[in-house]
Formats: sequence, C-alpha cells, structure tokens
Amino acid sequence: MLISRLWVQVAAVAVLCAGCVGPFKDYNPITLIQGKGSPALWEGIKSYNEGAYAEAQKSLQSALDQGLTFKSHQVKAHKYLAFIYCITGKEKQCREEFKKALEINPDFELEPAEAGHPLWGPVFRSVKPKK
Repeated sequence: MLISRLWVQVAAVAVLCAGCVGPFKDYNPITLIQGKGSPALWEGIKSYNEGAYAEAQKSLQSALDQGLTFKSHQVKAHKYLAFIYCITGKEKQCREEFKKALEINPDFELEPAEAGHPLWGPVFRSVKPKK
C-alpha cells in the first residue's frame, strides 16, 4: 500500500513537472553551476589537446568572456591560453596569462610535467612569486 501510494506521488510530480518546461527549455544545470562559459572552456581544452591552437584560443577566451563560476576554471583557461601563447612564440602574452592565473589564485602551480616544459616552464617560474 505504501509503495503504491509512493508511485502515485511520483507520477503526479512527473505530470506536474512536464508542464514546467516552458521558459526553462534551454536550462542546463551544469552551465548554471559552472557558468555560461563552461562549455567553451571544455571545448577549448579539447581543441588544445588536438593541436588546434587557434580554435582553442578562441574557445578559451570566449569561456572567460562569457563567465566561469569557479576560480579553478578561470585559472585553467588562463593556463591553457599561456601554453598556447608560449607554443606560438608569444612569450609576452604567455607571461601575461600566467600573471592573470596567479592573480586569481596566488597558490597556483603547474603540474610537475607542465612545470618542466622547456617553453612555458621558465616563463611560469619567472612570474611566480618566490615564497
């Protein structure tokens, strides 16, 4: 009896919620939590990993422009932009992106494999304040 009453309640809620789609049809809870720019962030990282640096740069900058809720995601976007700038020989922009990441999170560190990279490792170390 209790189980059948529960199923009736679940069915009633489902029917009521079916009519609630209206203005929320484009509602994406992940985007709401992570910020509008989160899909562009993940697309930018994917493009970076595929070696499509120009496309990655556009997506990462778009993610920042649209807004990212979490500081860790903002730092990640700046880190990948820095990598792209270093790879493409734009050391000044690389340095600026690392500075932006460190402004957001002064404790930000590169992963060990990233820190040893010959292009951006030295640039990062040059902007990271010494403790």
